[in-house]
Amino acid sequence: MEAKKINETRVIHTDQVLLNDLNNYHTLFGGVLMKKMDACATLSARRHSRVKQCVTASTDSVNFLHPIRQRDSVGIESFVCYTGRRSMEIFCKVVAEDLETGERRIAATAFFTFVPLDENKKPLEVPEVIPETQEEKYLYETGKEREKIRRLKREQNKELVSRLSPDKA
Repeated sequence: MEAKKINETRVIHTDQVLLNDLNNYHTLFGGVLMKKMDACATLSARRHSRVKQCVTASTDSVNFLHPIRQRDSVGIESFVCYTGRRSMEIFCKVVAEDLETGERRIAATAFFTFVPLDENKKPLEVPEVIPETQEEKYLYETGKEREKIRRLKREQNKELVSRLSPDKA
């Protein structure tokens, strides 16, 4: 399986903020933004793996840094920044732009993990990625540590779930 340049997985989507996307503070709902990020990340994962089905295995490190208002546009950039044997880590960067002043700011960041599936819903191996820019190299070089943290969190979550009951309180 031949490695791919990170840039080959890049997806950029820009959208306007609509009135019904706002919460009672007149800023973009976090859930609306997460849905948009997940959609972009899915396309990056599919570009990298070239399969019909990629599923979100985890969403971590979603950081809401600055509020996004109705006067802003929302630009989401996603790309595969690190790979394991059967999973891909996709980085999402959200840039809000005030359409009246032109001021741009990084409004949110997130890491998603996706797994490509075959027709029998079994995980497939993924190609490695080749970072080129400084941003890509940094994200790639720090990917192994994030992978270790995710593994630890999965184990902690298994422990938590084993102690929970589905019964109503």
